[in-house]
Amino acid sequence: MKIFFVVAVLLVLSSCESAGNNEFEKIVQSEKESFILDTLATELQNPWGMEFLPDGRILIVERPGRMQIYQNDRLLGTPVADLPSVWAHGQGGLLDVVRHPNYDENGWLYIAHSMIGTGNRGNLAITRARLEGTRLVDKETIFHGQPFTTGRVHFGTRLVFDDDGYLFFAIGDRGQPDMAQSLENHNGKVLRIYDDGRVPSDNPFVGRSNAKDEIWAYGSRNIQGMALHPETRELWSHEHGPRGGDEINVIRKGVNYGWPKATHGINYNGTVISEHNSLPGMEDPLLVWTPSIAPCGMDFVTSKHFPGWNNNILVGALAGQHIHRVELSGDQVVRTEKLLEGMARFRAVRQGPDGYIYILTESPGMFLRMRPAS
Repeated sequence: MKIFFVVAVLLVLSSCESAGNNEFEKIVQSEKESFILDTLATELQNPWGMEFLPDGRILIVERPGRMQIYQNDRLLGTPVADLPSVWAHGQGGLLDVVRHPNYDENGWLYIAHSMIGTGNRGNLAITRARLEGTRLVDKETIFHGQPFTTGRVHFGTRLVFDDDGYLFFAIGDRGQPDMAQSLENHNGKVLRIYDDGRVPSDNPFVGRSNAKDEIWAYGSRNIQGMALHPETRELWSHEHGPRGGDEINVIRKGVNYGWPKATHGINYNGTVISEHNSLPGMEDPLLVWTPSIAPCGMDFVTSKHFPGWNNNILVGALAGQHIHRVELSGDQVVRTEKLLEGMARFRAVRQGPDGYIYILTESPGMFLRMRPAS
């Protein structure tokens, strides 16, 4: 199996060695689109997220605590300096970066990272900063999750600004499932804040003595993909189940998504988590993956380059080692397809401003681009 995996990766890399040399290009045929896969960069260390800047530069964050700049068809030799403090602890580290909707005017970048507190305890934090050359300036931590714990798992997250300028992100249950049902902590929640960290007064639990004001929705295990639907503009997410029970959900105000009281998954040792996969007052997922694919990263396709995938979701799969295409009719899943199966662990998927699809993988760590074959 390991020999087959290495050979498969090498074949894909060699076939996509030069984006401009047709002799080496290999066309990948899917059900509704054919595409060419370009290899833009290799030897990345646990790449997690990317962001496209108006001047054509692309930021890539790596979980151990490095931000790289892709410019003029290559990675710059100098990583971004003066990052916020990153607690590279278990599944935690440097996890995502997104620019402010008014980036051209204010220059703000928002960075999701785990942050240590006292006693080797920590949680997810959001820091904003401005990029000046190859260093960050004006750093300001605008949020950190509570409570701080020693846990090594389930930090989340993705960063999404909606059309009204609110910042959404998620924190996983941090390995303590019951936290997801309690409103007294930030874990297992989707959170919503203003761009400066203030709490919107219309968040669903504002002012309750037994709830965190930043909570927008709750009952999630570990969200690692979020994106706005291109037509409804609602926030969609996917999350890791345990053994089975990965989910896609539409995230709505004040809604309980069930974890761990309702789940399609079981514990890794085979024991039962809950007898229920649906309960009154809790939202059922739109799609469930059993066995788990370990989803990470997602985006909707709106590009004229891929008309056969219009409004489809592309989801990265870690354990599944493929890109999962999810075809929708309204809020209903009508078909799925596996792309690039067996190639790598897919960590992030984004449609770029040029309409091409950009991908980050780990094991091996690569930066890839899908472009149409015709």
